[in-house]
Amino acid sequence: MQRRGTWKQKPTTNITSSAMEDASSSTAEAISNRLSGLSIAENNGQSHASVPAVEFGIVQVANQGPMQGQKAMWKTRLYGTVSGATETGNASEAATSQKSTMSLSKIFKENLLENFTVEDSTYSLAEIRATFYPKFENEKSDQEVRARMIEVVSKGLATLEVSLKHSGSLFMYAGHKGGAYAKNSFGNIYTAVGVFVLGRMFREAWGAEALKKQAEFNGFLEENRICISMELVTAVLGDHGQRPREDYAVVTAVSELGNGKPKFYSTPEIIAFCRKWRLPTNHVWLFSTRKSATSFFAAYDALCEEGTATSVCRALDEIADISVPGSKDHVKVQGEILEGLVARIVSHESSKHIEEVLRDFPPPPIEGADLDLGPSLREICATNRSDEKQQIKALLQSVGSSFCPGYLDWFGIETSDTHSKNADRSVLTKFLQAHPADFSTAKLQEMILLMRERRFPAAFKCYHNFHKIDSVSKDNLFYKMVIHVHSDSTFRRYQKEMRHKPGLWPLYRGFFVDINLFKANKEKAAEIAKNNSMGGISSGNGGLPGKGDLADDDANLMIKLKFLTYKIRTFLIRNGLSTLFKDGPAAYKAYYLRQMKIWGTSPGKQRQLSKMLDEWAVYIRRKHGNRQLSSSVYLSEAEPFLEQYGRRSPENQALIGSAGNLVRAEEFLAIVEGGRDEEGDLETERQVPPSARPSVKDAVQKDEGLIVFFPGIPGCAKSALCKELLNAPGGLGDDRPVHSLMGDLVKGKYWAKVADERRKKPYSILLADKNAPNEEVWRQIESMCRSTRASAVPVVPDSKGTDTNPFSFDALAVFMFRVLQRVNHPNSPNAGYVLLMFYHLYDGKSREEFERELVERFGSLIKMPLLKDDRSPLPDGVKSVLEEGINLYKLHTNRHGRLESTKGSYAKEWAKWEKQLRDTLDSNADYIGSVQVPFESAVKQVLEQLRLVAKGEHETPSTEKRKSGAIVFAAVCLPVSEIQSLLKNLSGKDPNIELFFKDKDMEHCLKKAHVTLAHKRSHGVPVVASYGPFLHQKVPVELTALLFTDKMAALEAQLGSVDGEKIVSRNEWPHVTIWTGEGVPPKEANTLPQLHSEGKATLIEINPPATISGTMEFY
Repeated sequence: MQRRGTWKQKPTTNITSSAMEDASSSTAEAISNRLSGLSIAENNGQSHASVPAVEFGIVQVANQGPMQGQKAMWKTRLYGTVSGATETGNASEAATSQKSTMSLSKIFKENLLENFTVEDSTYSLAEIRATFYPKFENEKSDQEVRARMIEVVSKGLATLEVSLKHSGSLFMYAGHKGGAYAKNSFGNIYTAVGVFVLGRMFREAWGAEALKKQAEFNGFLEENRICISMELVTAVLGDHGQRPREDYAVVTAVSELGNGKPKFYSTPEIIAFCRKWRLPTNHVWLFSTRKSATSFFAAYDALCEEGTATSVCRALDEIADISVPGSKDHVKVQGEILEGLVARIVSHESSKHIEEVLRDFPPPPIEGADLDLGPSLREICATNRSDEKQQIKALLQSVGSSFCPGYLDWFGIETSDTHSKNADRSVLTKFLQAHPADFSTAKLQEMILLMRERRFPAAFKCYHNFHKIDSVSKDNLFYKMVIHVHSDSTFRRYQKEMRHKPGLWPLYRGFFVDINLFKANKEKAAEIAKNNSMGGISSGNGGLPGKGDLADDDANLMIKLKFLTYKIRTFLIRNGLSTLFKDGPAAYKAYYLRQMKIWGTSPGKQRQLSKMLDEWAVYIRRKHGNRQLSSSVYLSEAEPFLEQYGRRSPENQALIGSAGNLVRAEEFLAIVEGGRDEEGDLETERQVPPSARPSVKDAVQKDEGLIVFFPGIPGCAKSALCKELLNAPGGLGDDRPVHSLMGDLVKGKYWAKVADERRKKPYSILLADKNAPNEEVWRQIESMCRSTRASAVPVVPDSKGTDTNPFSFDALAVFMFRVLQRVNHPNSPNAGYVLLMFYHLYDGKSREEFERELVERFGSLIKMPLLKDDRSPLPDGVKSVLEEGINLYKLHTNRHGRLESTKGSYAKEWAKWEKQLRDTLDSNADYIGSVQVPFESAVKQVLEQLRLVAKGEHETPSTEKRKSGAIVFAAVCLPVSEIQSLLKNLSGKDPNIELFFKDKDMEHCLKKAHVTLAHKRSHGVPVVASYGPFLHQKVPVELTALLFTDKMAALEAQLGSVDGEKIVSRNEWPHVTIWTGEGVPPKEANTLPQLHSEGKATLIEINPPATISGTMEFY
């Protein structure tokens, strides 16, 4: 470990393990006694592992987070082994196999679930079984998040923690009965590989004691209801950025799943836990001052386009206040290609806590390094090639019974009858209808109900829990549920719900829940009701660890920083294979150019990458023809190509980062059946490949078509606009025919008809005159673009929107007014309801998110003017009637879903509201008419933008301000106008200076002026990054002399101070280069002092020195 500065020892309270064990035992006993009335049968021999560790809202479980109102205090955790843990084998499983088979048959033959009715005596008990951190989506831009991180560190409120992002898959383990899990699945090759790797790491670490320690570890996880999460890095589960040299895992999270929300360990606690059990830890850096935090972000910006594991770790070691190397060296086990870094805000006490942990838990020995550990993962997968089931069995058998005593999660109860582990969907319905047996269950029900009500893209998949098979009866059913979030937008939308409802539990990644449906007699029901009435526990931190006293928004600040050398391989090569082979090199070029534009890649790197990727496209297409290269083994072709490309020049080598020493994976690649994704999902549900559609500027060609579509709401004037566009003189400015397809006139599926039209007229411009309100439609349009060689451009009404909807109330009022003015509109009786339905299709997306997603999918966006900027506020009466309608819509959809408003229990209320809406809008007709941009003006602006699109000249405004490219050097930027004035002044006073500048057009030559402070090539990344604290700060610069030859001229500079700290240039001679002759590089000005000492340059002092202030910037 490396530490800059002085550590001061903190007095700690000496809590003995025995005392903590006693406390834990007494608490567990109290909970067990409370639960005795439930009589949920268990026959697995583990007293703590299976009994729900709940108190129905009373007892605070040992080792949980503090209750509200209590101050969190650092204390030593119980990381030791569980007493009495013994090795178990397959014998116990076999002893009950006959009974399990009978129970299993009973489930299916007697239709227990179908016959299980929900009534007043029905309860549900839910326990989180495995989970990873919540996925917090930053609503602010990366630059804003960085600025806030630096601010809270500067104020001493927090520490910035940075860790390596190893390139693998999420694997979670909760003990041999708690289960092994991938991100969205369990019981497959992914989890079998994870169990094997974890078991082998125990053998490497513990040597001869491994079997005993494996059993103790399982017992410890079960008894304390702990789940560990790891980044599983192997060469057998498909390619990421680089095939690892070894198969390994690194612990990234540890969570206690007791009563209440999961309690996630802080990084110091994870290190202590891992060192106690000899599990691998990650490399971690802490930045606890403004200087180190700003320097970190500057270092990343300098390395983001060329950084590899060695250069990144070396730079951060120099900058960080504390560096704790991981037990797995990334370079040795994975290689030089580094996926990225994860930076997050943690408690300001973290540095002190890490010090204590490193003192109390030294690095453990590795006792199995010289032992024969048996066949490796790759050898087992290579030997067992018949099918996935064979590989799974071989892996689990190799792990051994001490670590994996049974295979229930993988194969269930193996009998002559084959039963699916999938349970009927009615499990979820009955779980939500039943009374919650405790506080945790109530919170999980609340979460799921909200997600279903808001129609978030997520699945709640239920399976039979074979571990509980012997406890099943007609009144006592057990299941496992996987909460599978399909889209990152769900996390963003859920976070907004949490802001409105602070009591909501977080939505986790890797989310698995054990469910028990049971009937309770009057006595049991009374006890449950009594306990529930006494209030619930909100234990655990629920989100990221180490929150301390930080506000939630600050405690959840996290940012992922990836490196271009990784993104070249994964995003540009692997993810572009489908586009390259299906749509050809032109579409592929447009795809990778759009990606680089989104990332803000520097122009120089874009040129280099374009040259390399064009060559890659020709190479791989020539070699494979029309047979697409598999993404799971793409590195078999990409790595040799990159290696030979890098050998051609140092510039090429820097571009690719590292290549060579390819690990051949084809012979031992794991067999994945059924088309599952890399994280073991049961099927490829809603997996959308990156859009192949480029920005229109990059890709629109005359030999392809164009689809103009309208993500809007009825009343946004799309049909009127389409009519004007069809009749516009000269069309859209080229010779492609323009035609329209009106949604109201199309029978059947509209977008299927659009696809037919595209195939019939592939080179035309089609105006899709129908509202395109959601991602499902957008995906269809993307698919059409790929299959019919077209680009697409969305036209949206311009509106500021709200925090949760891209359209403001002002816009909604205009849309409703327009619709209600139509003669014989088919939806007139319930037009208001229909518009509210469309309005809510966009619910959950802010305007920024809405526009960003459209731009990322289609590369461009056209805004149709709607409202005048200088309008008066929306009248209160209009605002009030809209709010009433939205509240009524929520009541209606909560009860009736999508049932028409005229048919539900709120039909009378709807009729009354529809009349009130008409009357209110009619009475405000003059206002609504006055605030709209004239239609002719709006059409003119849209037509101009569309003509630019058709020509390929339309530039879409960026949805986020971002800096382009990587940092190369730090400098003080000086105002050119003041330098010009100084030179004129000097020329007027000194004839030699006047003569020198007489034949030089300085106004044309001098466009920029700066004093270089450090360059990353000459001085190194840490030195350049050290100027981070002074970014954008004013720096006074004294100009003391002018030096020149017939080839160049520069001003000698002396730098001043910022906030009392002297700014020092790492250049031997700080200066401002003001002129160079043709063919002379500016860096040659560094030689002027030497040339002057040799009599080859002129020096004229500036007396008194001139002072000009500039700003410190990175370039």
